[in-house]
Amino acid sequence: MKENARILVVDDEPMVCLALTNWLAEENYLAKAVEDGHRAIATMREENWDIVLLDLRMPGMDGMEVLQQIKDISPQTVVIMMTAYASIPSAVQAMKEGAYDYIVKPLDVDQLTLMLKRIVEHQQLITENILLRQRLAEQYEFQDIIGKSDAMQSIFEMIKAVTDTNATVLITGETGTGKELVARAIHSNSSQRYGPFVATSCGALPETLLESELFGYEKGAFTGAERTKKGRFELAHGGTLFLDEVGDISMKTQIKLLRVLQERSFKRLGGTETIKVDVRLITATNRDLVACIEEGSFRSDLYYRLNVVSIHLPPLRQRKEDIPLLAAHFMNKYNVEFNKKFDRVERKAMDLMVDYHWPGNVRELENAIERAIVIDQGPEVKVKHLPFCNLEIPQIGNEDSHTLQEVERLHIEKMLTRHDWNIAKTARLLNIDRTTLHKKIKKFGLER
Repeated sequence: MKENARILVVDDEPMVCLALTNWLAEENYLAKAVEDGHRAIATMREENWDIVLLDLRMPGMDGMEVLQQIKDISPQTVVIMMTAYASIPSAVQAMKEGAYDYIVKPLDVDQLTLMLKRIVEHQQLITENILLRQRLAEQYEFQDIIGKSDAMQSIFEMIKAVTDTNATVLITGETGTGKELVARAIHSNSSQRYGPFVATSCGALPETLLESELFGYEKGAFTGAERTKKGRFELAHGGTLFLDEVGDISMKTQIKLLRVLQERSFKRLGGTETIKVDVRLITATNRDLVACIEEGSFRSDLYYRLNVVSIHLPPLRQRKEDIPLLAAHFMNKYNVEFNKKFDRVERKAMDLMVDYHWPGNVRELENAIERAIVIDQGPEVKVKHLPFCNLEIPQIGNEDSHTLQEVERLHIEKMLTRHDWNIAKTARLLNIDRTTLHKKIKKFGLER
């Protein structure tokens, strides 16, 4: 328990104030009492308070008005309403206005003890998470991207180098490596940071829909176009447009995209007006665009336009020294979200995490930690919590001869079989979207 939690008691009955402050002091809290709303507001302005025990019915300024002003002054302060049984509906309304909970007079000491303990522990988790993030930020974090490996430190330096330019950036890397996080980091530290950041996944949309999403359309441009709609390029004016899975767009859309990059203007579908835009373009792909150029599915002139600056994100299996750091980061994140107290990963579980090949990369690791925290009370992430531990990949002769594609194919096949070819569920567990899963099934020739 946080011994020095500061609690302000607000009640117009002097005996209630005295009894509560004495009891709170015995419980190792720092307590103070005031007997009306005006003094409560003045005290809140003068000092910081973690928790306020606030009487709902008081002469003059009542508890509801005091609650509203407390929340204006100190939004993070937790307010518990104290109320008579007959005023419970008003207490419920107070919770809608921002109160944490209510307790009925005469106060049940055991109930209040548990309530305060729960609040203090949650506040402590939030504080610890903030401190951890600050420590990580000093060395190993850049805009929510975490890594102490040489590869990630180089990426941090590359992000810093490109933020002061307007250069087009191409981010490459496998699914789940954090390509959008890098794009957001570039935007957040650039001269465009006060403009919008607009993200679109090109692989999730068919060709005709993608064109209308990117360039917009005029009313009547096609059946169902009942109004004029701005495209993503227009919406991103003055900011950054992030196109994920850019390697999946059709040749027709590639031509239109190239024209926009060359002329910094375009026309909506069905429109005649030329629209000028000032947009920084950042794209990402998990495909080998050079190979796509060789096979004729991607234009070389567009590739060179997109690839002014290239940032490659390594897969998690190639930066295993970052796994403990990432695990700690996600533990703290989900401790706060689910009010849990995980503080470590057991040695065997960490060994398995480091040895695992992580086909879903950082996204899969985050989901694994989140799952462990959801299904147990802690304080330790154990082997039994890790979803991949019972997922044995069939052998292909000599283990050293496995290619990455073979491992990926077998992993996907195993997951599909395990979940009776439920595409939505399998895609979710693999941390990829359904469109990507369908493409991989077709690529590997998998059949039910």
